[in-house]
Amino acid sequence: QGQIVESGGGLVRPGGSLSLSCAASAEIFSTYTLGWYRQVPGKQRELVARVTLSGWTTYADSVKGRFTISRDYAKNTVYLQMNSLKPEDTAVYYCNLVPAGGDWGQGTQVTVSS
Repeated sequence: QGQIVESGGGLVRPGGSLSLSCAASAEIFSTYTLGWYRQVPGKQRELVARVTLSGWTTYADSVKGRFTISRDYAKNTVYLQMNSLKPEDTAVYYCNLVPAGGDWGQGTQVTVSS
């Protein structure tokens, strides 16, 4: 599954915002629920947000009200808008099917620090 590419991470101060992008192949984008996961060293990877083919979204309690996931059907891209970022949001963020399938990509690092 080398058909998903994440981008958009970086360093931001607490309270700041970042937007992540997940570019998927047309086949994947049109077939699966997609989600954003994150992982901190030494901890299990967790699903933070997902969006179904019809656009239905769900969020982990830790990000609810701060993160927004969306699909752009013209660009085969899933976005994660992250607002009011906290230091505990620091992680490598990955995009994958939900449930997860295939190989994981390299992810994109998000660091929230003053």
